[in-house]
Amino acid sequence: MMGILDGKTCIVTGAAGSLGLASACRFADEGARVMLVDLDRAGLDAALKTLPEGRATAMLADVSDARETAAYVSATVARWGPIDVLFSNAGVSGVIRPVTDYPEDVFDAVMAVNLKGSFLACKYGLPGMRDGGSIIMTSSVVGVTSDPGIVAYAASKHGLIGLMRTVAKEAAPRRIRVNVVAPGPIDNEFQHNVESGLTLALGTDAGKFLDSVIPLGRHARAEEVAESVLFLASDRSAFTTGSVLMADGGMHV
Repeated sequence: MMGILDGKTCIVTGAAGSLGLASACRFADEGARVMLVDLDRAGLDAALKTLPEGRATAMLADVSDARETAAYVSATVARWGPIDVLFSNAGVSGVIRPVTDYPEDVFDAVMAVNLKGSFLACKYGLPGMRDGGSIIMTSSVVGVTSDPGIVAYAASKHGLIGLMRTVAKEAAPRRIRVNVVAPGPIDNEFQHNVESGLTLALGTDAGKFLDSVIPLGRHARAEEVAESVLFLASDRSAFTTGSVLMADGGMHV
């Protein structure tokens, strides 16, 4: 039976992380060929072992670097032809501090990966994409809300939505859809690192606190959010562009 991404060429950045890998696995399950991009060599090696042979390859790249972005795009096109799905997922969380104490270098680093990384992915990726393709960017529930202490992360994730809306209008004549997936807390290492800082800031268990403000009462599993990504990647979302798909258990409501 054919998969819903049969024969399609996909790029996933932040592919060594839980959402990136879960999405790459679903893409491959549905017949796609996937270029995994990350800075974590060991994570990429481990990720490749979980994917079907011949369906995936990997490349080390800093998504905030223009030359390295152009390189992962051109390597993908050289190997498999035009790109059908570009999932710009790489992200960093920064630190939890009030704006008056927030380190400038950390702010710059968060914006570089979370926002500039997706800008560069679009800038260099679009010329290598097939008409009718799909671009997905990972924002966050704090792309539409915020909390104290996360000025860089929230600003970057809000910025992604503005970037997505602009590129959606620019790419529409080529029938390339551009959307954001906005997860709430996912039960993964990235989130656990955020919550350890948040626990110190709040003086209470951040994981339990977050569960209490999520209407569905729990963190997401990466595999659940990957299903939302797959929907946006596939023709099942053929008339969806410029949208923010909330995958946050109702946390933003």
